[in-house]
Amino acid sequence: MTRKQKRLSVILAGLLFVGAASGLTFYALGQKASYFYMPADLATESVPPGQRIRLGGLVEKGTIVRGRGAAVAFSVTDMQRSVKVTYVGILPDLFREERGVITEGSFGPDGVFVADSVLAKHDERYMPKDVADGLKAKGVWQESASK
Repeated sequence: MTRKQKRLSVILAGLLFVGAASGLTFYALGQKASYFYMPADLATESVPPGQRIRLGGLVEKGTIVRGRGAAVAFSVTDMQRSVKVTYVGILPDLFREERGVITEGSFGPDGVFVADSVLAKHDERYMPKDVADGLKAKGVWQESASK
């Protein structure tokens, strides 16, 4: 092999390596993607059972039902539509009715959202940005007067 051919083969091998590494990285990131939805968005979107998503909104009043052990069921609403959620685990201390919440998980075959993590707002002024934007767009949530 001539010097020019060796240099070309090294460059091609480097490009092949970078391309393979980039492809594997994007594939791995695509598998971990979790899309955010409000309950009303789910009426227009088709989310297959088992696909991981984030579901955000307000905990619907009167829907929190504690089961055996750490099991709990509740509904997440955006005041237009509600989605039933089940969760097994310890809920955040600030988890309350009519408060902002983001759940992460997937829909079961029965259409109930099975959450594996629940996040609640952390103080009286905080609302997760995606949840606040969605609720503001629907005219349901307003900023608190005290800042």
